[in-house]
Amino acid sequence: MELIFPTIDIKEAALAYRQEHFDHGEMDIHGDGGLDYAETYEKWIDKINSDLVYKADESRVPASIYFGVVDNEIVGVIQIRHELNDHLRHDGGHIGYGVRPTQRRKGYATQMLAMALEKCHELAIDKALVTCVKSNIGSAKTIVNGGGVLDSEFIDDNGDTCQRYWITIM
Repeated sequence: MELIFPTIDIKEAALAYRQEHFDHGEMDIHGDGGLDYAETYEKWIDKINSDLVYKADESRVPASIYFGVVDNEIVGVIQIRHELNDHLRHDGGHIGYGVRPTQRRKGYATQMLAMALEKCHELAIDKALVTCVKSNIGSAKTIVNGGGVLDSEFIDDNGDTCQRYWITIM
């Protein structure tokens, strides 16, 4: 697996990734930086490039998006938020990720998380916060496999119990 920053060259593969989620009834794609609701792929590319830069707006933080690619297929997406604001400290954390429906339970999320933690180290993030819905056992296992230690639980805006994990980055 490799993590690649999205470019216009992989538009068709990225849109196929998004469409697979939609075809499985998943309209909210985790860790995609807005690909799920982007008006066009080109506008999404502009947005994620803009997201790399610090903004004075308290609601946004700098972030990097990567596709997890295996054998030229996008199997997942992962977002690294370079810092936390109040909202992300509570719900969201440093890292968000998702795996395409037909590629789940193959270890790709664990691989992407490990690679993202290396990028966190490069960004001088000492501890990464990662959250997931408690009922998402696969995501919780991914986080624990990545070194996550459960910190707390909370109820999100949808009424779901969510868990907050911290991962110490070596």
